[in-house]
Amino acid sequence: MSPRYVKGNAKLKGTHIFNLPAGHTCPCAKECLSKAHPVTGKITDGPHTKFRCFSSSGESQYENARKMRWANLASLHHKTTLEMADLLSSALPKKAKRVRIHEGGDFFSLAYFDAWLEVANRNPHVLFYAYTKSIPFWLARLDKLPSNIRLTASLGGTHDDLAIKHNLKTSYVAFSEEDANIRGLEIDHDDSLAYGPNEKSFALLIHGTQPAGSEASKARSLLRKKSGFTGYSRKAVTA
Repeated sequence: MSPRYVKGNAKLKGTHIFNLPAGHTCPCAKECLSKAHPVTGKITDGPHTKFRCFSSSGESQYENARKMRWANLASLHHKTTLEMADLLSSALPKKAKRVRIHEGGDFFSLAYFDAWLEVANRNPHVLFYAYTKSIPFWLARLDKLPSNIRLTASLGGTHDDLAIKHNLKTSYVAFSEEDANIRGLEIDHDDSLAYGPNEKSFALLIHGTQPAGSEASKARSLLRKKSGFTGYSRKAVTA
């Protein structure tokens, strides 16, 4: 069984994406923790969920996406770092120039994190980038990161303190544009701040289906009414 990449949509044009089951492979998730059942797709939120992971909502809605992500995880199960790297590298589309590691899922172990470092080393012509809450794995390899892999610490996890302490590039989920502005954060509408060469922290606007009646749901509804925001970005994205 070989893992599979998918092409990004219009908002992530020019990007290939590798996904795993959201929540199930996110050992350091906290405020965004939610999981779609692998068979039924029913969503279960974590005990500290403040906003639902947009990717788990997608898995709940789209059975084929859910099946593909679980198949990707199964292909890596019980593999060594080098075996995972071999699989991920061999499945990488030949025309890939930019890869987002995980629109869904996260680095679930240090061995798996190391596998991606190996994939990046083997493919220096490809730019790899990822949002992650698995900060301990990042810090464990801080001096071994290939130059073609760019990481962003996704705040709202169990190790935010480490991200701040080590001055890592971070992303913050804002419930409004005003919230981002108050914090002095530029809003990333198309991942360009995530994969760009700068080390400046930024914000993402709340998106995806949220629990009914929650503050996140109210914020998303207000964004839609106020500015037409309905998803990851309301702006046209260029390649």
